[in-house]
Amino acid sequence: QVQLVESGGGLVQAGGSQRLSCAASGRTETSLATGWFRQAPGKEREFVAAITRSGGSTAYSDSVKGRFTISRDNAKNTVYLQMNSLKPEDTAVYYCATDPKGVDVTEAWYEYWGQGTQVTVSS
Repeated sequence: QVQLVESGGGLVQAGGSQRLSCAASGRTETSLATGWFRQAPGKEREFVAAITRSGGSTAYSDSVKGRFTISRDNAKNTVYLQMNSLKPEDTAVYYCATDPKGVDVTEAWYEYWGQGTQVTVSS
């Protein structure tokens, strides 16, 4: 199994930046990619970004492309989500998850999930 712990959430003003971390432990070698998803109040969880284990391939949703950057430090078993130019509509609980197959935008393919971290962007 893989255990995931997100951190870095909090309150930030619109236009500001924040960096989320996703620390993995356990059988991390079974995960070929790590993704970030988010769920806003009253909405379904949606894909944000994903990165392969090597870091060589990434994917982003259209809503965050150009503002968010996903990266990883394999020596620390940690994946990061750098969020810039934040907007109130980015307010959500952010989850990281691992995929045993590769980068996917589909939530159903992700196997292990963290508990989430709240990001609130004030206007």
